[in-house]
Amino acid sequence: MQNPAIGNVADTTASDFAELPATASHGPLRIEYRWVNAAAGNAPIAVFLHEGLGSVTMWRDWPQALCERLGMRGLVYSRPGYGLSTPRPHDVKWPADFMTAQARDILPALLDALCIDMRERRRMWVIGHSDGGSITLLYAALYPEELAGAVAIAPHVFVEDISVESIAQTRQLYETTDLRSKLGRYHADVDSAFYGWNDIWLNPAFRQWSIAGELTSIRKPLLAVQGHDDNYGTMAQIDTIAAHVPHAQLVKLDACGHSPHRDAPQPLNKAIAAFVLKDGVA
Repeated sequence: MQNPAIGNVADTTASDFAELPATASHGPLRIEYRWVNAAAGNAPIAVFLHEGLGSVTMWRDWPQALCERLGMRGLVYSRPGYGLSTPRPHDVKWPADFMTAQARDILPALLDALCIDMRERRRMWVIGHSDGGSITLLYAALYPEELAGAVAIAPHVFVEDISVESIAQTRQLYETTDLRSKLGRYHADVDSAFYGWNDIWLNPAFRQWSIAGELTSIRKPLLAVQGHDDNYGTMAQIDTIAAHVPHAQLVKLDACGHSPHRDAPQPLNKAIAAFVLKDGVA
């Protein structure tokens, strides 16, 4: 199938691009990013990490609204393979540790490219959703002193049957309905985005994936949020976080599915603001 043209991607005009040099783990990358709430001047930065099918534009206005409430600047970006960032070559499969590579290599390289120094990083909050929530946890574990705190929204800590079943259903919808064309509004190469995510999650070898043991390295404040009606994961995900990070705070939202920033933005924003501002950001 032919990929949608870049011109069809929703609202591309506000994006900027960072060039990341090649490393042992990846080739040269062009990363789409945007600053939000730039009027906050020298306020701390909130970095937003999107879900497995997300991008800069799929966040819509939620990062802006949250940053205004927190009095922070926001950095949103499309991970490699998503949005207008360098697409995943169609013959390349994400490895089982792809989220670790994103936390260990890509995010720090982007921060370097944007000249966000160590002083700024120590004031920085990392906020991630779904796969982005897992990457948030991994970054907080790998670089425990290079952030002020973290918020993981509907993160994956290990693989559950409900996750695999829902992801398999999403593949069927992608291949039989208009889901592909809808997602094409947010990705220059929609197949790169979809199959990169879908293939690894449906790979039988990925069933053994878990980052639970790595969470014990997290030192900074951590908020973990999950909806009771999430069809991609159960409360066992954030309960596992609490078991490995005793200082973590959990929020369990009623009438909320896998995307709290869309399903329950008001209680989510209230919970994040209460947690972040309590820790002296504002």
